[in-house]
Amino acid sequence: MTEVSFYTGVPERLAYVCRLLRKAQQSGARVAVVGPAPLLDRLDKALWEFESTEFVPHLCLRPGRQPASLERTPILLTEQAQAQPHREVLLNLGAAMPDGFEQFARVLEVVATDPEQVEAGRRRFKQYKQLGHPVAHHVVSPA
Repeated sequence: MTEVSFYTGVPERLAYVCRLLRKAQQSGARVAVVGPAPLLDRLDKALWEFESTEFVPHLCLRPGRQPASLERTPILLTEQAQAQPHREVLLNLGAAMPDGFEQFARVLEVVATDPEQVEAGRRRFKQYKQLGHPVAHHVVSPA
């Protein structure tokens, strides 16, 4: 059964996601980040810029392309969860539950403070619970 962790009350979502991905990469985890293309493009840029002294190895997967570095890259940014080989951790940036999330050992949901994201996060939280997945909730305090 897939374990789901919600991080709510996040004031700066992309910065928080960058920190989560850095921590995951440092621990050796392989993460697939799923979401809409414009948001993934912003995350790609943020991962290059958020820490000037560190590099978080990642790759943007585009439909129909299979880069040679795919298997070696710990963090993949993709519009579809099923479109990539990592099955360890899925970080969802979309408004809905991602198709194929059950194939992953763990799902991370990062919910910002704006009302639209809060409402969508509540819907996903209820859906995961209704499907019987263990759900943990972490309230992020502003730094």
